[in-house]
Amino acid sequence: MPTALITGASRGIGKATAKLFANSGWDLLLLSRGSEELESLSLEVEKVGRKVFYRSVDLSNPEEISPGIEALLTEGLTPSVLINNAGVAWTGDLLSMPLARWQWLLQINISSVFQVCSAVVPSMRGKGGLVINVSSHASRNAFPQWGAYCVSKAALESFTRCLAEEERQNSIRACTLTIGSVDSSLWDSESVKSEFDRSSMLSVQQVAEALLQLAQQPSSQVIEDLTLMPAKGAF
Repeated sequence: MPTALITGASRGIGKATAKLFANSGWDLLLLSRGSEELESLSLEVEKVGRKVFYRSVDLSNPEEISPGIEALLTEGLTPSVLINNAGVAWTGDLLSMPLARWQWLLQINISSVFQVCSAVVPSMRGKGGLVINVSSHASRNAFPQWGAYCVSKAALESFTRCLAEEERQNSIRACTLTIGSVDSSLWDSESVKSEFDRSSMLSVQQVAEALLQLAQQPSSQVIEDLTLMPAKGAF
């Protein structure tokens, strides 16, 4: 059975993706900070007959990532798909952003992706694998008050292209899912101030379905980027 490793799996897009993949016959390796949420989700997954293992890891702490991934990979499942979904945002004037917040955001949105890939991709080499990095249309646009987020997603897009080129010889594919605004828990975080109409946003289920579509592509092809936007456009 195929196995997917999903970061940020305890809520929002990650949780919806984990449930959809399990219902579609995938075994799961889950990574997130919320241990109670992960335990509850794993029980749901087991009820549909899928194998699931999880680790609580704070991606803002670079020291936790490698040991957490190593422990997860000793459970007996080898991921054929890695979904880097975890991400954060901060709203405010770019040059007024505290340095600590800048470093926190870049650690989670890009540095942790590098760390997770460094720990997981070697296990995929020779067997074939796919890395899906969840990006944003902010990677290609400049939005006032969202500068650090835009920078991090632009870096993620570039990282994904470079990874794809380097790992092609090892039968590893890499792509991005570029999404517009999604009605997720991101908008409830203390670091984001927004009054957007969330009813017009994409649902987490729609994003999960797009991730499954990418994951189910045959190994002989790759959709290098899939862009999914709300029908009403950018917010």
